Order: sequence, then structure tokens, then C-alpha cells
Amino acid sequence: MFDMMNMLGKVKELQAKMKEAQDNLEHLIETAESGAGMVKVTVNGKKQVIRLEIDPDLIKPEDRQVLQDLVVAAINKAITNVEEKAKEELKKSTQGLLPNIPGFDLSSLV
Repeated sequence: MFDMMNMLGKVKELQAKMKEAQDNLEHLIETAESGAGMVKVTVNGKKQVIRLEIDPDLIKPEDRQVLQDLVVAAINKAITNVEEKAKEELKKSTQGLLPNIPGFDLSSLV
């Protein structure tokens, strides 16, 4: 027979683990670069840019468009990388709490 109290306990445990996992995303750090390392961007698991490094050789008025493109490329790459790490951390944090339900994907919570 279906044990409702056990299931409610599992849901509360899952909620606590999800909150803990989401809180820990701030400590998940990923750095990406573009332009052969001339632009480096570091983001955290909450998709916040926390550091931007630009090679001094790029800071010339005539290279403005190139610099802008490289910054955008580095940020997008860093965010993509940290999203993958965040999904893995979330999986580890919630592993074994719920049965494997086809179509039930927790990655949208990251």
C-alpha cells in the first residue's frame, strides 16, 4: 500500500536538499576564455559574472568591436560550462531521494 507519510517525508527531504544544492551553487566557479586567452570570464553557479580579465593589448580604440565580441563569447562559454557543473551538483545532491520517474527532470530548477 502507498505510504503517504513516507512520501511526504521524502518530499520534505528533497526540498531541503534542493535548497542546500541551490545555496551551494554560489561556490561553484567556472572560468572560460576567448581569443586564445586574451579575454577570461569567471562565473559562479548562479550565473553571475564575478571576474573579467582583459589582456592589455586588446584595449585599443580601433579594436573595440573585437573586444566586445570576445567578452560576449567568454561570458557565454563560462555560463554554459557552469550550467553543466550545476546540473551535476544538483544530481549528486538529490540522488536516491526520489524514484527514477521518466520525464521528471530537475535540471530546470537550476
